[in-house]
Amino acid sequence: MTAILIAIFAALALFAACALVLLVLTEKKSPIETRLATLQSQSRAAYDIEAPDKAQIHDVLALVTSPLAPFRNWLRSNDEELSYRLGIAGYRKPEDADTFLSLKLLAPVVGILLATFAGASNFLLYGLILAVVGFFVPDMWLFSAISRRKAKIGRALPDALDLLVICMEAGLGIDQAVIRISGEIQPVHPELSEELAIIGREMRAGKPRLDAWRSMADRVDLDTVRQFVAMLVQTERLGTPIARALGTFADGLRIKRLMLAEEQAAKTTVKLIFPLAIFIFPALFVVLLGPGVLSMMKTFQDLGR
Repeated sequence: MTAILIAIFAALALFAACALVLLVLTEKKSPIETRLATLQSQSRAAYDIEAPDKAQIHDVLALVTSPLAPFRNWLRSNDEELSYRLGIAGYRKPEDADTFLSLKLLAPVVGILLATFAGASNFLLYGLILAVVGFFVPDMWLFSAISRRKAKIGRALPDALDLLVICMEAGLGIDQAVIRISGEIQPVHPELSEELAIIGREMRAGKPRLDAWRSMADRVDLDTVRQFVAMLVQTERLGTPIARALGTFADGLRIKRLMLAEEQAAKTTVKLIFPLAIFIFPALFVVLLGPGVLSMMKTFQDLGR
């Protein structure tokens, strides 16, 4: 029975490899499709269009996991917030959900294939463990990606607000300043630059300013951004100068970031206790007390004689 299971999993792996090779080797594009792909790659930064290599990866995953399409649809129907969580992580294209679900279904198969190297006696145990771990690995990666993106946007927001204040004091309106800043900070903070570029496009399309900022707060799902949007709403309603309110809010964010850095520095002393006690102190004791202990042992041996 074990030999049959191993043969089945080996056949699945061979099928996946052959499908990948055939898709890469047999794909031929017409001159029109090649020209369109070139234009799409050139305008990807401005309009957030998918690159051809990512499209090929999505097609390969869709082809390999096509027998698992019913399970993929079932997972999508039972996870209504998947698209929202992918959007927070920065993956907002419709096909990103299919790619994520394809990886989630393919990872347990890869785990079972890896379990075949454990031998026939431990195959069922290792196969079950690796299949469960492989099923939850994409979710753990998505959670980590969301945390990393939120942290990057939170660190970039004070600098962007400073630039926004400078642009508005120089005579630009907030709409033009947002578009200008989204291009200026793109090499350093691409995540926040992408969000500001989306705001600029929405306002150019006719969406009200406050609604565009509220949409950004929903997309990012960060408390700092929600506070910033609430401050803009209050400024719009009360007629307070926006530049002054932005400067005050940026100072508050900078002070908060400084306090967090001081808190992390204060925790360093406590965190160093365990590495010192486990790794460094034993080595010091051996170096400092080792010769004395050896001398005492030799003295006791001489006295015993």
